[in-house]
Amino acid sequence: MSKNKLNFTLFLFIIIFFVNNSRSQTVKINVRDNDRKPMPGATVQLTKTSDSKEFFASTNQEGIAVFEKLENTLYAVKISFVGFETLNKSIMVKPDERTFWFRLKESSVGIDVVEVKAKTPLIRQEDDKMIIDPENMAQTSTNTLEVLESTPGLFVDQDGGIYLSSATPAKVYINGREQKMNNQDVSTILRSLPPGSVQRIEVMRTPSTKYDAASSGGIINIVLKKGVKIGRFGSVSAGFNQGKYGNKFAGFTINNSGEKTSQYLNVNYNYNDMEELLNVNRLLQTDTFLRQSAITRNLNHQMYAGYGITYDPNEKLNLSYDGRINYSIPQTKTNNSNLTETIEDVYLSENQNIIENNSDFINIQQDFGALVKLDSSGSEWDSKFSYNFNSRILNQDYEYIFTIPSNYSINGFGDNEQQRHFSVLQSDLTYHFPKKLKIETGVKSSFQNFNSNVKYFYLLGETSLEDPSRTNSFNYNESINAAYFQFSKTIKDGLILKTGVRMEHTYMKGSQTIPSDTSFLINRADFFPYIYLSRRIIKMMGIELHAYMIYRRTINRPEYGMLNPAISFVDQYMYETGNPALKPQFSDNVEINVSFEDHPVFAIGRNYTTDIFSQVVYQNPQFEDVAIRTYDNLGKNIETYLRGMVGIPPGGKYFFALGAQFSKNEYDGLYENQPLSYSRSSWRFFTFHMLSITKNTKFTVFGFIMKDGFMNFYELKDFGMLNIGLRQNFLDNKLTVSFNVRDIFKTMLVAYELNQGGVNAWGDRYTDNRRFGINIRYTFGIGKKEEKKGFFEFEE
Repeated sequence: MSKNKLNFTLFLFIIIFFVNNSRSQTVKINVRDNDRKPMPGATVQLTKTSDSKEFFASTNQEGIAVFEKLENTLYAVKISFVGFETLNKSIMVKPDERTFWFRLKESSVGIDVVEVKAKTPLIRQEDDKMIIDPENMAQTSTNTLEVLESTPGLFVDQDGGIYLSSATPAKVYINGREQKMNNQDVSTILRSLPPGSVQRIEVMRTPSTKYDAASSGGIINIVLKKGVKIGRFGSVSAGFNQGKYGNKFAGFTINNSGEKTSQYLNVNYNYNDMEELLNVNRLLQTDTFLRQSAITRNLNHQMYAGYGITYDPNEKLNLSYDGRINYSIPQTKTNNSNLTETIEDVYLSENQNIIENNSDFINIQQDFGALVKLDSSGSEWDSKFSYNFNSRILNQDYEYIFTIPSNYSINGFGDNEQQRHFSVLQSDLTYHFPKKLKIETGVKSSFQNFNSNVKYFYLLGETSLEDPSRTNSFNYNESINAAYFQFSKTIKDGLILKTGVRMEHTYMKGSQTIPSDTSFLINRADFFPYIYLSRRIIKMMGIELHAYMIYRRTINRPEYGMLNPAISFVDQYMYETGNPALKPQFSDNVEINVSFEDHPVFAIGRNYTTDIFSQVVYQNPQFEDVAIRTYDNLGKNIETYLRGMVGIPPGGKYFFALGAQFSKNEYDGLYENQPLSYSRSSWRFFTFHMLSITKNTKFTVFGFIMKDGFMNFYELKDFGMLNIGLRQNFLDNKLTVSFNVRDIFKTMLVAYELNQGGVNAWGDRYTDNRRFGINIRYTFGIGKKEEKKGFFEFEE
């Protein structure tokens, strides 16, 4: 105890020392004419790109406009002066870069008012997170999941899992709030979101203590567009893409904002239709094989509505309400042919499985926020309350038709009802002290209740009898209470230190009541430290290189679907079930990365994970021809990764980004109660190119290649995808027409092998990815009186 008190006392002493040795900070914009002479009286407008917040100042007698303590982020700059051309640029405000110089050119024509535009980079590094501008990807996508699939550096698997660098999927946040759902439900929501609704994508591989510790695979925060103060405007959009089957979507947005209030409405309908082909070969005995070939047709009607209002009663208070409703009607039909044969080509059994699923899925999200600005330096108190409800009702009909060794059939049906309630109360305080010291602290409480009731019946003639092997009832309650404290300080020579700790208390209780009691309880408290260091290492001839070092301890808790022991039959040769005994995994991540002019260039990192859990496939000990797909803790894992990126930044006629990531995973533990010592290295290459053919015509090429991939002990053969797009603007940029082709060479055929424990299998999987499509968007509106075109837009 005395040691903890000593550490706490030392921690407070360090904070007080930093407070007493700090200096004030401002942002200065120097404005000069062609002869480099100061221009007093010029109007300077800064617009923060993240939320369109505006700041104004005029230059003094020395030609300098002073802004007090702006937040370190990207701003659009507009400088105007009578008789000179209006200048539009962008700047990145950083702790060691707060003075900027601009020159105005004399105007040869009359004075006019123009749009504010900023050359926004595709990818930029901002503190401990990477910011991605999704605009170009959105133009060639029909939904937000496709936007993520096209984003350089992200990988979306065929089941909707999104990966950064870790073998663990990343957590998905929307507007800073975690989506506490399984991959299937998250991907359903992302498919219903219109592609143009995304303002930016924030990637945090090693998030700070401000974010939940349950982020071993990193965090992807999808920030949606809301009502920004740019007047009254809207847009309508529609599009489709066509492969063997096709998708189509249509929607509209309306934004109305004034001095104190803004409202927005975003409505979208999306129809998805695709086919999936799966081929599986599994060794049942040394001389017996099971060959399976499945064709699945997926249909989905998806409706989305996003809406909200913000109210600023005064300059220091912002009140907000945001709501989202996602409603989906997915339907699937699978036709699965199964053949068991010997190595001498003797057929032992043959049957066909026909499974039809009809579902209703609804997700309702309600967010309330209150933001109090404490001073002009960026200090603020941000409080939020969120409530989420989602429900999935699944009705399944199945038929197994056997032809060898005899003719007979098995028929049945089942109902699966799942409901989840999830609420979050959160309050965060950010305070800027003098002398480049910032303190962040806050508390958060989340509560979750999940219920699953599964009833299955099989038909015996005209009579339906309950199937006790599939009928199940499961209830899960979760409460996580957290508090964090962190501070950041700019020390000597531009060295920035950010460090802190987060405490989370976890209470998880699950109980299966049918067919038997398999209750479990987790009640524990854990601490998660965090350290971030940043420093400029080179500044020469206009070139700046910054280095970052980040450490974070995280936890990955199994979500309710992994714990639910309900049995879901894939076919008579495999079934899926959760594992109520699954323990959380803990990871320690260290990463060092380097950026050039805020563009990430190189990174190296390592994850140390204990009690790592993964999806596994075990052989049923009672029936050797039946496999069980479940989750289990396997032991320890060490992942080492390297990441690099080069390119030409936006601003000219052509820019590109080209990157690669290397990962090596090493496991040491038990698999199916047998010693496990396994290692696998993989590469992922990704690229994005844009060529401005004319002012209004842009051509894009983007894609990725996965080499020696690895997923839940499935060893993947090489695969990838190349996409192209052509965008044309008409009617003074109000009308945009985009043509796109995805997976041009049909290279998303994923072949795999699995050879662990008692399971030896191989096969391939292909989803209807090769498609061509057209997107059309028309923007309209009446904006602020002082703006000629009614609103401004940020141009890539």
